[in-house]
Amino acid sequence: MAAIIDDVSRTFSEYLLIPRLSEKKHITNNVSLKTPLSRFKKGEKPKLSLNIPFTAASMQAVSGENMGIALAREGGTAFIFCSQPIENQTAMIKAIKNFKAGFVRSDTNVSPQTSLKDALKLVSQTNHSTIAITDNGEYNGKFLGILTDKDYWEKEDDFSKPVSDFMTPAQNVYSVKVGVSLNEANKTIRQYRKDCIPVLTNDGYLDSLVFRKDFIAHSDNPHELVDDEKRLVASAGINTHDYKERVPALIEAGATVFTIDSSDGYSEYQKECALWIRKNYGDKIIIGGGNVVAGDGFRYLANEALLDFVKVGIGGGSICITREQKGIGRGQASAIMDVVKERDKYFSETGIYVPVCSDGGLVNDTQIIIALAMGADFVMMGRYFAMTDESPTPKISINGQRYKAYWGEGSNRARNWQRYNEGVISGAMKFEEGVDAYVPAAGSLSEVLDISLSKLKATMCNNGSLTLKEFTENAVLTRISEQSFVESGTGNVVKLNANVNV
Repeated sequence: MAAIIDDVSRTFSEYLLIPRLSEKKHITNNVSLKTPLSRFKKGEKPKLSLNIPFTAASMQAVSGENMGIALAREGGTAFIFCSQPIENQTAMIKAIKNFKAGFVRSDTNVSPQTSLKDALKLVSQTNHSTIAITDNGEYNGKFLGILTDKDYWEKEDDFSKPVSDFMTPAQNVYSVKVGVSLNEANKTIRQYRKDCIPVLTNDGYLDSLVFRKDFIAHSDNPHELVDDEKRLVASAGINTHDYKERVPALIEAGATVFTIDSSDGYSEYQKECALWIRKNYGDKIIIGGGNVVAGDGFRYLANEALLDFVKVGIGGGSICITREQKGIGRGQASAIMDVVKERDKYFSETGIYVPVCSDGGLVNDTQIIIALAMGADFVMMGRYFAMTDESPTPKISINGQRYKAYWGEGSNRARNWQRYNEGVISGAMKFEEGVDAYVPAAGSLSEVLDISLSKLKATMCNNGSLTLKEFTENAVLTRISEQSFVESGTGNVVKLNANVNV
């Protein structure tokens, strides 16, 4: 007969935190939200850590290039959705990598003989107004000069003339040599009040560009998640079907973090995919996977598939109907507690720590906090980010209210049949595991995150904690009754609308 788990499948809304002693040092300015994204051995540091414990799900209605840029600037990462052609996904990854980089490889280059008209066509394609002029028109050619929108007048100049008639020649351009630190390059920009300076080899060949706007952007976003070259970290979702073609293209584009996207990740398909990436790219690439809801699923993916992090959650998402359609899943709180227990046991046995991601089942800031208190290293969300300005869908008006479209990757709209048809290639979905819906527009990502992170930091201080590790270790949770849940609200007062005069 089937094995029956005695405990009830529980959700985050069934728990509250008991406050611990708050010392004078426990103020929000002292709180660190840094958390590991990759596996590491005891006594060592992870290859990469998030600066905030938030990631955006690999979904069409959530994680496009704008979300990838915006969330990385805040310290998290968005997994660019894989339910699209490889070339489209790689273009999004490139856009993230090129958005802000300390040393930028120029992608807008022409030779001196190129007409100004053709040069401006290239600008319209790349959306970058700074053009590097090289002898062969390539990004690494002999540097001959630079052209910006300050060097020509659209209504006055003859666009048929070559750019050599308009550019600032190399001898009049302030530059730095390869090997200079980013700090020194920025000092040169400030000293000569320039918007951009080229980085050249000793032989005068173009290596990269450094921009003033990048320095300003970094100053305004001190928690940015960046790589060793000060470029934003770019992450991508992948599937278990075309990874041998998709992964190499994404790595070439600049992706360094991957998550294998599946409603149920406890499978040999994920193991084969992860081990293929490991064999071909080693440990420099971070690979996550899932989803699982129990300790044995975690151990399989951590120990057999050698994943860097494991996602937890089946059927808890606001647009996910996997539980309804297939009868599989588990309450998210129960799933997290079971997997965290196995993660800690695995760490004790092997000395290897594999981070856990709570994916789905988070309907408000309080539940995000409870998930982290229960031991999740970070969370992954769809609806939360779909509501922001940076998600890919346009705003629409419904009865005077602003909304954004939001649909599941298992819906007909996503047409992501590969993700749910493991091992069998066919041309159509036989049933849906996600729905098509709308969520209220919430404003900019930075505004929404600021509120959530402020609540998290304040709660950590109430818990006597300055790090997420301390938060989990200090957490004391209590289950609540239905009446306790009612008591937590504001049922005994009359709430005024914003337009009521008092």
